[in-house]
Amino acid sequence: MEARIAKLHLKFAEKTWNETFQLVRRCMDKPKDKSKLCMPLVRSLERLQQVVKVTSMNAMKSRLEVIAKRQGMGFHITGATCYLTADLFYLEVVLLPCGEVQEVKVAPHGGCPVPSESLLRLLRSKLFVEFSKKLADLFTQYNIPGDNKIRMKLFASLLFLGNDLQQMSRLPSVPMDSNSLVDMINDGRIGFVIPGKEDCPLTIQFYTPPTDERKPSDMQALVQAAQVAVGVSDVTRKLQMASVLPQPPQLDPHGRLVFLPSSKAPHQSFAACFLLKLQPPLPMTSSFVSKLSQMTDVAIPDVDLQWAPLPKLLMSRSPSSNSPEETLDEQDTVFTVPLPGGVMHRYVLAAAAWEVPAQRAAVVTSVPFTHPAHVPALLALLRHQCAINTLLRSCIASQYDRAGLVCELHFEVLPESETSFSVTFHRPHKDSLAVLLVNVWDSHRITCTLFGPETGNPSLNEYLSTVMKRFMSVPVTLQALHGKLKEISLRSTFFQPPPPPPPPGHRRGPK
Repeated sequence: MEARIAKLHLKFAEKTWNETFQLVRRCMDKPKDKSKLCMPLVRSLERLQQVVKVTSMNAMKSRLEVIAKRQGMGFHITGATCYLTADLFYLEVVLLPCGEVQEVKVAPHGGCPVPSESLLRLLRSKLFVEFSKKLADLFTQYNIPGDNKIRMKLFASLLFLGNDLQQMSRLPSVPMDSNSLVDMINDGRIGFVIPGKEDCPLTIQFYTPPTDERKPSDMQALVQAAQVAVGVSDVTRKLQMASVLPQPPQLDPHGRLVFLPSSKAPHQSFAACFLLKLQPPLPMTSSFVSKLSQMTDVAIPDVDLQWAPLPKLLMSRSPSSNSPEETLDEQDTVFTVPLPGGVMHRYVLAAAAWEVPAQRAAVVTSVPFTHPAHVPALLALLRHQCAINTLLRSCIASQYDRAGLVCELHFEVLPESETSFSVTFHRPHKDSLAVLLVNVWDSHRITCTLFGPETGNPSLNEYLSTVMKRFMSVPVTLQALHGKLKEISLRSTFFQPPPPPPPPGHRRGPK
């Protein structure tokens, strides 16, 4: 075996990179099973291309070919133009002799090619990973089930849905303090809608936590969004073939949208449904997943869900975690969270406490539905889960606990229900414990209740609730709470009230 490997090394040491590329491409073009690519060969070619910089037309063609085949698209070359093709759209990439990209156009089925500045910018900057992701989003938009006739009808239905969602987004919703983008995302009836284009599917941004310098850098705003697409359904469902909003759109006395009855709006039955494709995918508890299905009467396929305790899923998807693949099933997890001013918090999540049915969760990638009336309620529930995840992630967003870190403030985070948790800690300057109960009623209603010697202090609870809603951070809220408790402790120490006067008729003793 060693001799054979030595001969292979010697053989390919004499070949150029271009010859190696050609060999791998020939292997890719002749797989044993033509219905799918040989992924080891695809990964091999990708790794080869990462070594070689794209500085020629042939190198750019090779890179585009691998990206197209990785996505399941066709690839053709005519002179200096590369075509990345799918059933309902294709890309034209015009190259210069030096390998630079001159123009990128997207052409939907039956439509004229339209220039795409976003795709052009990514290719010119050699951002191939970002280009692949955007191409995957585009492929999802046009990857519609069925034959060509069914696909065209479903694509038309998707366009009608998109127009209705855009009109819904322009209607007044709950009162907002300002017209900022954050308010539109978090408080709008269906969030902030980015209209679909030839090179980008319609996208709804519906949640983003507040930003503040007191929060760790890895807890800054992450916009939760959903792309609107069409997917396969296990049963036949009615989808709209025209707008289902009256013109002009109307609200009932309770402020809810009015939709046309099915008898007045054309529908057609398909083995398909609409999808909210979540970006990024969202960890959700089992009860929330069930509620989503109840709202739409379309079940989320359980076969695609891998269940685990909610904190474990949040840890595995935390960008700041040093060991996202580490399994911590049978031991408590300890995190240290740095705060401004050199303050360090240490948070303990007891594994046994989170291994309960109410905290059983899965990462949801898409939510099926069949009517635009479902979207506001779905987004409200998704926002609710986002709020819970944001608060829990604020405790685990930093690194795993490491030896040598000095930390005087220790907190234990325990679940109380599917929408509440408690934080237990030592009171400052006191040899006793206190508990902060956090209830997340929805994405806008969050209450904090302190249990300890200060139990029953409504002004303190209101203050903590305000801080929690403002910063969406458990460490920031507990830092504020510790400051308040220190003030209370100092006042009780240095400002003792005078002794009460003796009762009437009481005889004082001798001086």
